[in-house]
Amino acid sequence: MNTITTTHFDFPGQKSVYHGKVREVYNINDDLLVMVATDRLSAFDVVMPKGIPYKGQILNQIATKFMELTQDIVPNWLIATPDPNVAVGHLCEPFKVEMVIRGYLSGHAAREYALGKRILCGVAMAEGLKENDKFPVPIITPSTKADNGEHDEDISREDILAKGIVSEEDYLVLEKYTRDLFQRGTEIAASRGLILVDTKYEFGKTKEGKIVLIDEIHTPDSSRYFYADGYQERQDRGEDQKQLSKEFVRQWLISNGFQGKEGQEIPEMSEEYIASVSDRYIELFENILGEAFVKADISNIHDRIEQNVLAFLNR
Repeated sequence: MNTITTTHFDFPGQKSVYHGKVREVYNINDDLLVMVATDRLSAFDVVMPKGIPYKGQILNQIATKFMELTQDIVPNWLIATPDPNVAVGHLCEPFKVEMVIRGYLSGHAAREYALGKRILCGVAMAEGLKENDKFPVPIITPSTKADNGEHDEDISREDILAKGIVSEEDYLVLEKYTRDLFQRGTEIAASRGLILVDTKYEFGKTKEGKIVLIDEIHTPDSSRYFYADGYQERQDRGEDQKQLSKEFVRQWLISNGFQGKEGQEIPEMSEEYIASVSDRYIELFENILGEAFVKADISNIHDRIEQNVLAFLNR
């Protein structure tokens, strides 16, 4: 299967390259960033050995589409998408926090709640909630942005300000942008028959000091979706919700004895399983965006990306 799992491009004016879990970011003349969405699959903060066909294209196209759909309420870093797997935008200084917002008691919040905790990142959660219940008002539960593959850690607004990680003036902007984006994402999801359960946003500052949205937005890797149809009935019966996220990969890994813990081996992913994951990501794309997915030519994906980015930079 032809996938892109690593890149070694040498673009004109290239100053450096950062290899993230899924994206590779090229600094061009300390002015532009060329962000390549690879087909790498990450779960439990571990990158799987094999890539997933079209995953990078899917994540990149969902993220750039939502940048377009939200640019009227929150400015973002994006300039162009010269290739299905590539976004080019302004070089920004990232804030060292991820703004996580939760509309429902799910995932990490539900696990903490089950342990008896009623405060998450300094925010109180009411008694008597069941997993996947809706919060009266969405809660913001930030996390520190981890370096070198370490786990992100929960942090409260008070600690962010006390430690000087973000100034109070800037943090108020981050909070407002986070709530505005989540509200827009919720409305778009509802129009597709979906519920936007929780998500995370990352922000940075341009050279001019403007706060902008960076990285991905409302993708199945950064967000959790439920199907709206039957949601309340499933809650009333105490059943699991039908999810639209990469949770299905995590569940498969757990059922095969892997949760990213020391000493655990990543289970072998057969070609058939990889193809099924690719199909699920395409299903996610079509449900989230409400349009058909068009597969890009992946017969020589490295050359395609390089030629498209060079053509853009030479303009």
